[in-house]
Amino acid sequence: MATYKKRGSKKSKISSKQTEEIQESTTAEVFETLNSTASKTEEWVVKYQNVILTFIGIVAVGVLGYLGYQNYVIEPKTKEAISELNQAQFYFELAVNSQDSDSLYKRALNGGEGKYGFLDIIKNYKGTTAAKLATYSAGMAYLNIKDYQNAIAYLDQFNSEDVLLGALAKGAIGDAFAQMGQLEEAFDYYVTASNVNNNMYSTPKFLYKAAMIGSKLGKDSQALTYLERIDKEFKESQEANMVAVQIAKLKSILK
Repeated sequence: MATYKKRGSKKSKISSKQTEEIQESTTAEVFETLNSTASKTEEWVVKYQNVILTFIGIVAVGVLGYLGYQNYVIEPKTKEAISELNQAQFYFELAVNSQDSDSLYKRALNGGEGKYGFLDIIKNYKGTTAAKLATYSAGMAYLNIKDYQNAIAYLDQFNSEDVLLGALAKGAIGDAFAQMGQLEEAFDYYVTASNVNNNMYSTPKFLYKAAMIGSKLGKDSQALTYLERIDKEFKESQEANMVAVQIAKLKSILK
């Protein structure tokens, strides 16, 4: 869990995605009982037919209710959330390529032209994939407008099965801590980000950042290990072109 020294930050709570599974074990037990007492089946059914019919009715209503909830509540809500997210993401992408980026990032966060922003989507579409992605994008928007506390608060709550986005979120938290001057926290998050998933993009990116921050913290041995790993395992990465000088410098310090 991310922590930071500056007071006054808020951390939104995003509810986890709710899932339900219909269990039919009780029904199976009823029929097993009927089979094991074949000689008294008719008598048993006559005696308890009302109970059996009531039970079957409850199960049927439960199944239909679940399917109805999925078809008439969850699915429309998800489609609506995605539509809102597209507009907010459009403002975000404009901000990335604009000189007047702060106002566009704020519009992506707060909405505009009658459409929701990331914060509205998070609040109104809890549990949807769109809300999860809005949480990530909100954190990145706050990072870009230098609101580092809110960036950490939102990115720390983001979780996704997409390992690349997960790594980028952890690394962005590291960036926020680095900008706030909390280098120990930044170092820890860069290391965590580099370990989320082994790939040519995020792994060398955050290994290099961890090495640079680590050298400032006197963690020269660890920093050297990270740089040598980039040189050995990620020769095609952009970071590989920058490690030679740093490796030589650290080796001279560690002699």
